[in-house]
Amino acid sequence: MNSIKSVPARVLSRRGGHSLEAEREQFDKSQAISISKAINTQEAPVKEKHARRIILGTHHEKGAFTFWSYAIGLPLPSSAILSWKFCHVLHKVLRDGHPNVLQDCQRYRSNIRETGDLWGHLHDRYGQLVSIYTRLLLTKISFHVKHPEFPPGLEVSDEVLEKTAGTDVNNIFQLTVELFDYLDCELKLSESVFRQLNTSMAVSQMSAVQCRLAPLIQVIQDCSHLYHYSVKLMFKLHSCLPADTLQGHRDRFHEQFRSLKNFFRKASDMLYFKRLIQIPRLPESPPNFLRASALAEHVKPVVVIPEEAPEDEEPENLIEISTTSTTEPQITSDLFEQTFGPPNGVWDDRDAQIESLKKEVETLRAEMEKIKLEAQRYITQLKAQVNSLEGEVEEQRKQKQKALVDNEQLRDELERLQRVKQDSDRSQRLCAEAEKKANATEIRYTKLKEKHSELINTHAELLRKNADTAKQLTVTQQSQEEVARVKEQLAFQVEQVKREAEMKLEDQSVQLEQLRQELDARREELEQAQRSLSHAKQAGVELSAQVDALHAEKEVLRRSVSEKECELLSTRGLIQEKELQLGQEADKATREIRELQGRLLEKSNQEQSLQQKLLDEQFGVLQETVREAQAILRDAMAKLDDPLHLRCTSSPDYLLSRAQAALESTDALEKGHVQYVASMADAAGLVGALALFAHLTGDTIVNGSATSHLAPTDHADRLTETCRECGQRSLDYLEQLKDRQRLGSAQLGDVQEALRGVLQLAQELRPKSLDIKQEELGDMVEKEMASTSEAIEDAVRRIEEMMNQARSESSGVKLEVNERILNSCTDLMKAIRLLVTTSTNLQKEIVESGRGAATTQEFYAKNSRWTEGLISASKAVGWGATQLVESADRVVLHTGKYEELIVCSHEIAASTAQLVAASKVKAEKSSRNLARLQECSRNVNEMAANVVASTKSGQEQIEEKDTMDFSGMSLIKLKKEEMETQVKVLELEKRLEGERVRLGELRKQHYVLAGGCEDAPEDGEARPAPAPRRGILKKPPIAQKPGLGEP
Repeated sequence: MNSIKSVPARVLSRRGGHSLEAEREQFDKSQAISISKAINTQEAPVKEKHARRIILGTHHEKGAFTFWSYAIGLPLPSSAILSWKFCHVLHKVLRDGHPNVLQDCQRYRSNIRETGDLWGHLHDRYGQLVSIYTRLLLTKISFHVKHPEFPPGLEVSDEVLEKTAGTDVNNIFQLTVELFDYLDCELKLSESVFRQLNTSMAVSQMSAVQCRLAPLIQVIQDCSHLYHYSVKLMFKLHSCLPADTLQGHRDRFHEQFRSLKNFFRKASDMLYFKRLIQIPRLPESPPNFLRASALAEHVKPVVVIPEEAPEDEEPENLIEISTTSTTEPQITSDLFEQTFGPPNGVWDDRDAQIESLKKEVETLRAEMEKIKLEAQRYITQLKAQVNSLEGEVEEQRKQKQKALVDNEQLRDELERLQRVKQDSDRSQRLCAEAEKKANATEIRYTKLKEKHSELINTHAELLRKNADTAKQLTVTQQSQEEVARVKEQLAFQVEQVKREAEMKLEDQSVQLEQLRQELDARREELEQAQRSLSHAKQAGVELSAQVDALHAEKEVLRRSVSEKECELLSTRGLIQEKELQLGQEADKATREIRELQGRLLEKSNQEQSLQQKLLDEQFGVLQETVREAQAILRDAMAKLDDPLHLRCTSSPDYLLSRAQAALESTDALEKGHVQYVASMADAAGLVGALALFAHLTGDTIVNGSATSHLAPTDHADRLTETCRECGQRSLDYLEQLKDRQRLGSAQLGDVQEALRGVLQLAQELRPKSLDIKQEELGDMVEKEMASTSEAIEDAVRRIEEMMNQARSESSGVKLEVNERILNSCTDLMKAIRLLVTTSTNLQKEIVESGRGAATTQEFYAKNSRWTEGLISASKAVGWGATQLVESADRVVLHTGKYEELIVCSHEIAASTAQLVAASKVKAEKSSRNLARLQECSRNVNEMAANVVASTKSGQEQIEEKDTMDFSGMSLIKLKKEEMETQVKVLELEKRLEGERVRLGELRKQHYVLAGGCEDAPEDGEARPAPAPRRGILKKPPIAQKPGLGEP
């Protein structure tokens, strides 16, 4: 037996001691225990409580990660029973688990497929079932991943189904095929299970048999929904496509219907399913998809799961299985020791403890080895999973790296092109700036050169001034020497004068005074010369400082000039390098431009070839469509001369609608032809219009032939020839479309003329009885509605009278029951009266909005079938109200049956539904009166249900029930009574089946009689229809559903 004892220690060691981790550890432990108890090798069904815990676990963690982490560790290849129970649990988890379970299971499709392939190759009874079950699970996962609108539980409303199917016929067709495949997988599993049970003649209460039967509960739930969706989609397909196209679908559905009915019948007979699920009953025959009204007869099969009883820990088997032989020696030894005591009369406690300890050691050692093996297997699986994940990550990394490399290459190429453009712009700017700098440098160099020459001239002038100053200084020194000599002379002269003073004192004093004045003047001149000399020395010092400063400035200017010359040379070198680089890049850009131009030319050639190929393919598609259209038209024309088609008949009204539709399709065909001639690259419009035209024209020819079978000879011959001419002209037009030369000049005028001829003949063949009663139809509608209202008012008054009579004549429980029934009948009459009033207002609204400039009588005459439907529906409502009152009267007077009242309630509900349907045919969806009418219809249904409920409760309350006391009977007498009761049950069931068959035949005959009232006479002259009887005492015929071709 497989079991998951505990989570491996390596996994547990990674979890901390926080509360969340402890909760997670407890959750993992509980899930492991539930999985080990649900999925094991015991041949017994999975217990519901273990499966429920696993499903609750998926909702707790919002996925199936924990389930799959333990499921992939199960040794599925070692046991077929283990694999079967694994598939059963996975099916329940998919149906009832969290929505994210589907995505988690999608990741483990390969594991499911490997398990099915393994057991499919082995000749094992459970193994074959596992192989079929895995294919069902894979189909279920694929379907729900592709159509997320359908949950794995398959419970969606009809609105969601309509939205999912959409309006595209191809989508509806594909969805129907997928539902058929889904249902085939479900039915194949059930057939395989029952085939094995039939061969073994098993009893459904045995655990081994229940192990096989348990998954069929989910199969029953899936099949009920799939059957309902298939019926809905098949009716929708038959409303969009011809019946011959869907013959294969109908055959496949009928086969599935028989298989599903057989499956439900076998399951219903088994005692095992009766306490676990309520299986619906399918109708005796499949739905008739060729009759659109059969959709209303379809009843959705509903599967009911009763409330589960508390389960025991272990189920008891009906057949006792002998215990294992290993316990017999132990029992024998225990009896021996109890009788004679232990050996030697002594019981050694120490030996017993040693033996018990040894056994515990061996048990612990075995568990330890098992844990080690399980941990090793878990580690191996984790390693394999890690390796696979690493491989996937590596592959993703390679793909990412490749994408990054491609992205980087594209980015580098883009950046290189941008850089080339920027470098070319920058080079141009640098060249312009370098030229500007060179010009500025030359101008500055010229200015510096001029200033340098000025400085040289200034320096020369200063040198010349210095030389002049030196000369003046020399002259001043010479004058000082002269003064010294003059002093000496003056001193000599003074000595002479002194010597001569005495002689010439008077003369010398005057001369001395003169000499002193001259000496003062000389001294002043000498001081001025000394001051000028000091000034000259100071000026020479300043000039030398200026000369030094000029020399320093000259050196600085020389260095700056040399630096500028170096910069100029380097700039010229950079300019030359940039010019060389720009030349190379320009050459490279030129080569790339040439290469790109070559690629562009190649692409243009490829595009031209592809365009030509597209034109050829579009023309090929057109030719295939033309050939199919020709085949359709030839097949339709073959029906004109086919003797087997003589039994097929049709009405002129239907032929008129088909011919009108075919004539309207020629406008779309002509528009598509013009579009294709203008642009031959798109033939979609012409192809679609051509297919529609071929189908409608073929349908017109076939129905024209069928109509001619009931028409007079002259009209029949003309109609047949016109249909043949229409088909031949259509073939001529299609033959022109096959030739490229004549395709543009193909015209539809001849075809349209032939279709107009068919329309005219169909108009002539229409019955003339409706024209005779045109003026009476409008008045008849108003009279019937008024008579219906009066009948309802009369019914209300009669019910009130019966209420008063019942109060005066009865009391107690009977009075309570009669009052409850009559009150519910009164409420029903009031609801019907409100519905009739609302229907009258809606009809007035329809007439006012649709008649235009015509009168009311003309509008009713134009829409004759709709008008007759209203008249028939109003008659049915009035008749139903009268019958209800009469039945209620008989029930109150105890002369009638409660079942009559229930049937009348159902009949009133059906009649009001007929009136609502007839009123809704031409009403607008946004009409307030239509919404109010639908609300009144629902209210009538509720009131009718209340009448049924009150009638049943009153019946149960009044009827006496005998107490069943079988205590005094013997076993033989009880068996005899049981057999007699079974005989009565079988007789009543047989009688019930006979009555149901009789009811079906009565309804068929009523339908035939009701439909015959509106058929045109077969002879040439149309006979007027008999005027309908007024009154409400007899049930009127059921109104026919208006045709699609009625205006």
